[in-house]
Amino acid sequence: METCIISSPIGFTRISGNADGITAITVLNTKEEVSKDIPETLKSCALQLQDYFSGKRQSFDLKLNPEGTTFQKQVWQALQTIPYGKTVSYLELSKQLGDVKAIRAVASANGKNPLWIVIPCHRVIGTDGSLTGYAGGLHRKQWLLNHENPAKQQSLF
Repeated sequence: METCIISSPIGFTRISGNADGITAITVLNTKEEVSKDIPETLKSCALQLQDYFSGKRQSFDLKLNPEGTTFQKQVWQALQTIPYGKTVSYLELSKQLGDVKAIRAVASANGKNPLWIVIPCHRVIGTDGSLTGYAGGLHRKQWLLNHENPAKQQSLF
């Protein structure tokens, strides 16, 4: 397994993976040293994340290899269908997966997503529109949602 650390506007980020794909992208709550040399298997991910943060990218084209249960992987696959700049509720996601009663299991799988931003768990909100739970912190979730859907300044004329 290879790893590297990159800097982002909302924290240092650890990328892990190998030739089989990216296994984890994690925002860190500590200051880290940015990797001087990024392993070849992680370069595309690091570049695509930089493009995302600079506003040049809205989707990712990466080979992913997250570890999880079959159900978690189904939830993570469904998360990838949420369009950039849009949100869905945990209830909507449960319905999409075919079981409205699985809302807690869906929320749990969402919280265990190992691929921060690339699998956009930040786009899932409470039914009432509230920002509920986010492993990276609600301040980061709000930042990401604002980044993807900035308020447009209305013209006065």
